[in-house]
Amino acid sequence: MAMSVVTRFAPSPTGYLHIGGARTALFNWLYARHTGGTMLLRIEDTDRERSTDAATAAILEGLTWLGLTWEGEPTSQFERAPRHREVAEELVRMGKAYYCYASQDELTEMREKARAEGRPPRYDGRWRDRDPAEAPAGVKPVIRIKSPTEGETLVRDRVQGDVRFPNKDLDDFIILRSDGVPTYMHAVVVDDHDMGVTHIIRGDDHLTNAARQTIIYVAMGWDVPVMAHIPLIHGADGAKLSKRHGALGVDAYRAMGYLPEALLNYLARLGWSHGDDEVMSIEDMIRWFEIEDVNKGAARFDFAKLEALNGVHMRQMDDRKLFDIFVATLPYLPGGDAILARLDDKRKAQLLAAMPGLKERAKTLIELADGAGFLFAKRPLPLDEKAAALLAGPAKDVLKGAHAALAGVNEDWNATSAEAAIREFAGRENVKLGAVAQPLRAALTGKSTSPGVFDVLAVLGRDESLARISDQID
Repeated sequence: MAMSVVTRFAPSPTGYLHIGGARTALFNWLYARHTGGTMLLRIEDTDRERSTDAATAAILEGLTWLGLTWEGEPTSQFERAPRHREVAEELVRMGKAYYCYASQDELTEMREKARAEGRPPRYDGRWRDRDPAEAPAGVKPVIRIKSPTEGETLVRDRVQGDVRFPNKDLDDFIILRSDGVPTYMHAVVVDDHDMGVTHIIRGDDHLTNAARQTIIYVAMGWDVPVMAHIPLIHGADGAKLSKRHGALGVDAYRAMGYLPEALLNYLARLGWSHGDDEVMSIEDMIRWFEIEDVNKGAARFDFAKLEALNGVHMRQMDDRKLFDIFVATLPYLPGGDAILARLDDKRKAQLLAAMPGLKERAKTLIELADGAGFLFAKRPLPLDEKAAALLAGPAKDVLKGAHAALAGVNEDWNATSAEAAIREFAGRENVKLGAVAQPLRAALTGKSTSPGVFDVLAVLGRDESLARISDQID
């Protein structure tokens, strides 16, 4: 029976969940789902100076918004420090690690000597085989692992291939500091082992750590998990992604009006592909995702592509589902609170009815809110510059005629009946349909662009439509 796959996402709570972290979480989540395994969550909060509860909350909220669920409670790395200490001391008992009493001055001297000789600074192993009885009084030791000095350490990576590290370059690194606090390098191994992690999928900035972590696994006689180090995301200019490129928290993408599904689709395509498929559902991604298909090279983040993809997802989405997501996102969108305040049952029904026309013209939920603005506007409508220009001069006479024509529609008020009345009027007055539709749109929405003007009439209803047109005639 093959073992069940266990992946983990292990962010440091020093800030929001940034876009690179979200993609790492996604790849872990997809692989767990693809194989019928589980994804665990560990908060790597050993850095007490920089870790905050607010950052932890922001990371959990970001993952939840994206729908990247994890199994069980998140583990706190900091709370597991006693277990990390226990393993470090066990390694000493087994002769695989040792107490080192070198002072700060000695370490500085070692570094300077190495620099003078043109070598990378390495600890020289002076306490590796010394009798602890020689320990100087009053010095609290660190614990260092005995790294192999000959040969090489092999990391079999699913993305990078076999990566070999000469052991002479890996010094006896510290696993427990003199104050009894474990190092990150050591804590990660103990946690991954205790949590039963079978596959470690993380950024390739951890690739050199993989060699050192492998040494701890081997020393403990533990199975080394499958490693997959994925390339980092770069900006459009090829430099490592930074804030100016869009290395923002996922909460910023929500406020920019992107759908979680579209953002996940876009992130999945950053460094992983499935043939020529650009647009993927969550189900597609789960079905197709294989670690081996992740590219070795860095992917470039492109806002225009994300926006176009978001528009496709909006157009393909069921109106009711899009409506629900839109309403749930309003508190995070600029000006969303004002819309929420006026979103009574009547306007909810209008918004749902307008959705087919609105989503054709919007690439983000912000654009959707903008397009839906006419539903929430108070009479008399404020006109934007272009709308005001459309209503100047002879347009008023056209509007009067259009008002009379529409006022004659008494029975079934809908897009078809409204269109028939306006076409009949335009034909009778010998004006082009556009010459009627444009001022009509300006009067009804206060803008020069909107969903189809007959759809707008249908959604607003007879009374509101006629009242808005009247406002602009007088």
